[in-house]
Amino acid sequence: MEKNPDWWRGAVIYQIYPRSFQDSNGDGIGDLPGIAARLDHVARLGADAIWISPFFTSPMKDFGYDVSDYRDVDPMFGTLADFDALVARAHDLGIRVMIDLVLSHSSDRHPWFRESRASRDNPRADWYVWADPRPDGTPPTNWLSIFGGSAWAWDARREQYYLHNFLASQPDLNFHNPEVQAALLEATRFWLERGVDGFRLDTINFYFHDKNLRDNPPLPPEERNDRTAPKVNPYNHQMHLFDKSRPENLEFLRKFRSVLAPYGAAAVGEVGDAERGLQIMAEYTSGGDKVQMCYPFELLQPARVSAEALGRTFAQLAAEAPDAWPCWSLSNHDVVRHVTRWNLGPAAVRGWLVLLLSLRGSVCLYQGEELGLPEADVAFEDLQDPYGIEFWPEFKGRDGCRTPMAWRRDDEQAGFTTAARAWLPVAPAHLPLSVAAQEGEAGSLLEFYRAALAWRRAHPILSQGGMGAPTVSGDTFAFTREGPGGSCLFCIFNLGDDPAPLDSPAGSWRDIAGDLGGVAPGTRTLPGWGFAIWAGA
Repeated sequence: MEKNPDWWRGAVIYQIYPRSFQDSNGDGIGDLPGIAARLDHVARLGADAIWISPFFTSPMKDFGYDVSDYRDVDPMFGTLADFDALVARAHDLGIRVMIDLVLSHSSDRHPWFRESRASRDNPRADWYVWADPRPDGTPPTNWLSIFGGSAWAWDARREQYYLHNFLASQPDLNFHNPEVQAALLEATRFWLERGVDGFRLDTINFYFHDKNLRDNPPLPPEERNDRTAPKVNPYNHQMHLFDKSRPENLEFLRKFRSVLAPYGAAAVGEVGDAERGLQIMAEYTSGGDKVQMCYPFELLQPARVSAEALGRTFAQLAAEAPDAWPCWSLSNHDVVRHVTRWNLGPAAVRGWLVLLLSLRGSVCLYQGEELGLPEADVAFEDLQDPYGIEFWPEFKGRDGCRTPMAWRRDDEQAGFTTAARAWLPVAPAHLPLSVAAQEGEAGSLLEFYRAALAWRRAHPILSQGGMGAPTVSGDTFAFTREGPGGSCLFCIFNLGDDPAPLDSPAGSWRDIAGDLGGVAPGTRTLPGWGFAIWAGA
């Protein structure tokens, strides 16, 4: 593909959860050949790139986010040759390939950890975060795991605790050790040499911990929220000052960017921080020497985002880092699908998509989002996710957004697998929303997504232009997009169910979104979830 170091700027990235996209060998689990066979769908949708969640060798305690070999494909998903074929097919279709790098922690079955835990004086003894207990035998700090309980696990071999911000089987690597950084950067080069165009960096702000092992202070009850962890998780009770988001991370990200540069590759980081997410995104993407993009959790939170809240988000962005580059998303593999999470009707789903495509930044779409798939209701006995099993029933985990992709409506397995049963059950409610059911159907959500992505591509100002300060009035959210030569778009969205007044800006305008349902210049009222996007005439 064409070498363009700025390909990521304004790109639409389609996230693929490999276990659930397409099974090619009848074992009930999606795989790399299955992804390659379905890339025509992504190309027809109009996405610029795919992001593939982890497919590395793994014991699958956290479904690939526990890596035991950074340089190989788990046999469940195929082989390195299958990955190479996938990259070649994607590039033939004009689609760039991003893969998920999980650098903050590995599996406890990784050879590095097996060696590290063997003794206190082996060559990799300091590759993970080890600490002695307090005098009373308790963990060295009060840090908590996102998956519940203490973030420290006792190891009898070393008679020390090791840090795990997630499962106990996911020990944290010690980024204060230069050898660890060098090994991870070499793993990054391995995939760049195989032709990948970029990376999604899992838990990018978890790389470093406080070397002095200071306790986190409590977070006042009135400041707690559930944007990083479920409400029932005590993780929300702390101000996470010392277990993550440490300043040393900036220098590592500069090193990481220098590895990407010769390949024209890009990275988008996941910022998991409920208190300082936008500030961290600003730090990590500003200056042109760290990662190109981060995605914050502002549009992934449980409560539907109001126009007022969206206005506050952009005001904070403008104040803290006007040159930061966000990557916006409404759904992913870790949150309840937004159709269900926000209880959105058809008009609201369409309105949110057009808004997402109109904001300054890049965009991530999650597989099945283009079909309007609701969250699947997975019975407890069918759960796979350890997070949901731990906090059931108040929090049902992430399986409901990870069920198999719906390709066909005339098959109980939705065309995903020839097996009698998929790794997670196919939701019966997804069958009438399948690709086959919506393909070529005027008015279907799939065709709307295709039209909306083509519309964004036809107006480069949406992906490349600047953005004026938004204004909020009741449920309406309005802003301008600004391009070269004084070109300008006026964008206004009604984020409520009831009609809202549309105060037209001065000047002469022409409608550019009428084919998507946008209202024309001169209109005085926006319907519920309506929008207008006008170009200066």
